[in-house]
Amino acid sequence: MSSIWDIANPQLRDLAVYEPGKPIEETARELGAEADQIVKLASNENPLGPSPKALAAMRAALDSAHRYPDGGGFYLREALAKKLGFARDHLILGAGSNEIIEFLGHAFLDRGDEIVTSEHAFVVYKLVAAVFGARTIEVPSPDLQHDLDGIISAITPKTRLIFIANPNNPTGTLAGQDEIDRFMERVPPEIAVVFDEAYFEYLDDPPDTLRFIRAGRNVATLRTFSKIQGLANLRIGYGIARPELIEVLHKTRQPFNVSGLAQAAALAGLEDDAHLRETKRMTVEGRDYLQKEFAALNLQFVPSVANFVLVNVGVGAKIFRALLEHRVIVRALKGYNLAPWVRISVGTMEQNRRCIAALKEVLASWPA
Repeated sequence: MSSIWDIANPQLRDLAVYEPGKPIEETARELGAEADQIVKLASNENPLGPSPKALAAMRAALDSAHRYPDGGGFYLREALAKKLGFARDHLILGAGSNEIIEFLGHAFLDRGDEIVTSEHAFVVYKLVAAVFGARTIEVPSPDLQHDLDGIISAITPKTRLIFIANPNNPTGTLAGQDEIDRFMERVPPEIAVVFDEAYFEYLDDPPDTLRFIRAGRNVATLRTFSKIQGLANLRIGYGIARPELIEVLHKTRQPFNVSGLAQAAALAGLEDDAHLRETKRMTVEGRDYLQKEFAALNLQFVPSVANFVLVNVGVGAKIFRALLEHRVIVRALKGYNLAPWVRISVGTMEQNRRCIAALKEVLASWPA
């Protein structure tokens, strides 16, 4: 029998599959432990969980589980539009903001096209480009910051999309407003720029990328309910862009792509500012604690503005495996060309302390 690759799209053959943070349940099975004994600090999740208002809305929405959801997400888009100061036609919903990245690939990428992003940016940009047969130009970032001048220099006639994760995952670094403004002054208007702002709500003084949308630029800003809203399991995010661009993206969207349960939870979560404030307070406290402990251990780390910290532990994969034996899950980053590093999400203070205690034990037992 001939190989399936004789008929499958050839660019998929060598495409690496995205590897998420190791699941709690899988780790518990491997270690013969209970799931509640595992501390997962690998996927930048909200350890407080969803807003109580979102939980109540989900329970109420279960009564309509036999019905298809509102395919257009009218009420959630209306609420987001009001909050952001746009009309509803500036918004599209996705099964996480990841799905909107895929919409952008469908809309703008063809075989031989190019995207430009940073070397250590969210790996999904590169994976989506490869699915469509497009090439990714990764601009080096030796200081682990976006080199926006380098991204401008990397633009070619084949460039269709530029992806800027801000704050960046996995480095936790931020490009400021002045830097972004200078960058946008130099981007050719026909190229679509995507600002991925999954960690936007953790910022005290976030850059305003929506100004470019109001000015009619080909800009899409992506945000999510997975992080500070604690709805990662429900897969819901949204994109903001000028109506013409949103119309193009809707052409690529499957009907009923976002569940009614997710829409109800997200809509209720938008109304719970207290939950967001507590999540942010806990994140700042935990992030400061982790960074202080890393400094005390003489470990190089990248000061973060998000809900995780990138720390150089020498050999990330080995530390990752050693911490698993202590029932702590972090994220190794070889796939991001950051093999010496791990990314540690901010958890509750109890979880943060368990992580640091385990890390100290591992490092103390490590050969000099």
